[in-house]
Amino acid sequence: MLAFDADWILVCKPAGLLAVPGRDEDKADCLVTRLQGRWPDALTVHRLDQATSGLMVFARGAEAQRRLSRAFAERQVDKHYEAVVEGRLEGPGPAEPPARIDLPLGADWPQRPRQKVDPLHGKPALTLWHRLGAGPGPGLATRLELRPLSGRTHQLRLHLAAIGHPILGDALYGDPGRAGRLLLHATRLELEHPRHGTRCIWHDPAPF
Repeated sequence: MLAFDADWILVCKPAGLLAVPGRDEDKADCLVTRLQGRWPDALTVHRLDQATSGLMVFARGAEAQRRLSRAFAERQVDKHYEAVVEGRLEGPGPAEPPARIDLPLGADWPQRPRQKVDPLHGKPALTLWHRLGAGPGPGLATRLELRPLSGRTHQLRLHLAAIGHPILGDALYGDPGRAGRLLLHATRLELEHPRHGTRCIWHDPAPF
């Protein structure tokens, strides 16, 4: 738990925990259900993949949910992630203009829940990135800061895999054996408070 008030709850989701319930009975345990055990009015605003860890905000009540959901939909929320990817990826440092991955994405229906790059029918998806340095552990790896400017399913994971540098530990788009978990963490969240409009910035360092 990072912070809460009458309108929202800021938490750090652990890797491996669903953000919202899945379809099957064995996927009922999730972050929003746990929060509702303490705050019955907790409501979902956005999601992180089960394998991804990091910052999430939940609304308290329908009005706060409406305002926060609109902020996400209208791209008024600034989200940053940190990831470790396979191989050596050269690119701009944090003080330089970011590199871009601009590839449309869509569902890969025969291989659900996988997504795919789809130039014909995919929705626009843009990711900005900076190189932070070499990644940890044996073998070549690179640590990146990522900023998605759109919110497509698996966007960061698929964009990096599409340029030949999947995120370590990615069971869908890479080699899960390279790490004990998906090395992707939501490190920074900047958004306006749903009631009084104050711009708030939250940080949570990557645990890897």
